Amino acid sequence: MQKIFRKYGLLVWLSLILIAGFCAVLFAGYVVSRDTLQRGITEQTLPITGDNVYSEIQKDILRPVFISSQMAQDTFLRDWIIDGEQDSAPIIKYLKEIKTKNRAISSFLVSDITRQYYHADGTLRTINQSEARDQWFFRVKNLKTPYETNVDLDMANRDNMTIFINYRILDYSGKFIGVTGIGLTLDTMKRLIDSYQSRFHRNIYFIDTKGNIVLASNTPKRPNLNILNTPGISSIAPQILANKKNESQHLAYKTETDNILLNARFIPELGWHLLVEQELGSELKPLQEILLVNAGIGAGITLIVLIILLISVRRYQIRIEKSAATDQLTSLMNRQAFDFVFANALLDSERSRQPMCVALIDIDFFKKVNDKHGHLVGDHVLKEIAMIAKRSLRESDVICRWGGEEFLFLLKNCTLEKATSIAENLRSTIASNDFSRTTDLARNRLSITVSMGVAQCKDKETEDSVFERADVALYQAKENGRNSVYFAE
Repeated sequence: MQKIFRKYGLLVWLSLILIAGFCAVLFAGYVVSRDTLQRGITEQTLPITGDNVYSEIQKDILRPVFISSQMAQDTFLRDWIIDGEQDSAPIIKYLKEIKTKNRAISSFLVSDITRQYYHADGTLRTINQSEARDQWFFRVKNLKTPYETNVDLDMANRDNMTIFINYRILDYSGKFIGVTGIGLTLDTMKRLIDSYQSRFHRNIYFIDTKGNIVLASNTPKRPNLNILNTPGISSIAPQILANKKNESQHLAYKTETDNILLNARFIPELGWHLLVEQELGSELKPLQEILLVNAGIGAGITLIVLIILLISVRRYQIRIEKSAATDQLTSLMNRQAFDFVFANALLDSERSRQPMCVALIDIDFFKKVNDKHGHLVGDHVLKEIAMIAKRSLRESDVICRWGGEEFLFLLKNCTLEKATSIAENLRSTIASNDFSRTTDLARNRLSITVSMGVAQCKDKETEDSVFERADVALYQAKENGRNSVYFAE
């Protein structure tokens, strides 16, 4: 692992930086988009939805309040009570007309003088203060406000749960004389809320001034509890209930599974708080899907870039390594690379107990070739000798350019006698070669000879010692007339 990291350390760091940068940009973009979306919902979308819902409520739910107000102010109704309620037919007709015209489930009148309960189908019964189901009337009688909104059983409609608008009737001197109003069934109201939720894609419900959920859809996302005791929203419940103005509140709270944005508004006509909620998770889901798509595309692009970068760096590294280990003129291994190969070959030879020899070659009178024909011809001679050596030696043998006009051969699994024979064959081949064929000297034959020194590696012998003995043998060849092969004992 360390070797790989040393070799590809730069590439690894570049990859990590590229991945980190991509992730940082992706995450920052998501956070900015999320915050912008949340701010847009809180400051614009949710308040607008709340206002739209309130407008719908004014049309669908508050309309009964206005109708009940008109009934309580109607001079016919007040005069009929004040005149002694002598004939019930006109008031029953009146209540039936109100019910039919306004498509109400119920319309009623209760007189404080006779305690009679009138509705669209006739006289129902006499209100009795001792009965629990009649306590609503005496509560309304003592109200400080003109009316109340109450969810109760409708005695005139098979005891269905109904939302009543109970409006106080006063005579011309301001004395309480009865209660009138209309009612809407709870199911009707829930269907209205269902339609709001379907149209606005929000969770909508009502609470009373004590925090009780009094009206929600037929498919509520919360049980009919008090928000003061409901986890999550209980943290902001006091703020909601403290607001008694018909103004929007922009709030937020957390549940175990999501963040909820909430728009709260007190509706004085109903005496209830309207709550419009938006689950942030559902709004963020498309954004998260886009994030995943971008992440996938980015990861693919990053992977492609990294692969291209790896291939480019690898090719460049191979080119550098080859350049560092190869002699540019002859394409042979250079001396630095050969030192590493020879050290390993020496260890292998000791382990396998196989003989190994080296042969040092020096071109005879190479300086004269450069001086007479120029360095370009000299370079051609060096390249030609390198090619002859490659063809003459075995595949397992290693050739390197040792110096200016010197070459060194490493002959593996080779005895001194065999190495000397190989060297002699190479010397003879070079001597018989016409080097003018590879130069501009085609009309004049150019002959080159070499001197060679061969040495066999001994047990536990160092590299320097082997090369020194080969160099001594080469010196002997040069001293004894050149164009010859000598070996070291």
